[in-house]
Amino acid sequence: MKTKSLRQIYDGDWFQPTMKKHMMACCDCGLVHRLNFRIVEDAVQIQSTRAPRYTAALRKKKLKVKK
Repeated sequence: MKTKSLRQIYDGDWFQPTMKKHMMACCDCGLVHRLNFRIVEDAVQIQSTRAPRYTAALRKKKLKVKK
């Protein structure tokens, strides 16, 4: 896994995600998900999958978090 950093998002913050492979981590447990977005018939759809390797790296503090 190449080094990747996550941007720190606080509870209630608005943010602009990337359309594909956006990474999001839970602030309480550190579980990381990979999110993909698409628009179908004027509706936004979100696909979420777990990212176990990034979760392990974040929990071991091997993943950088930008503030």
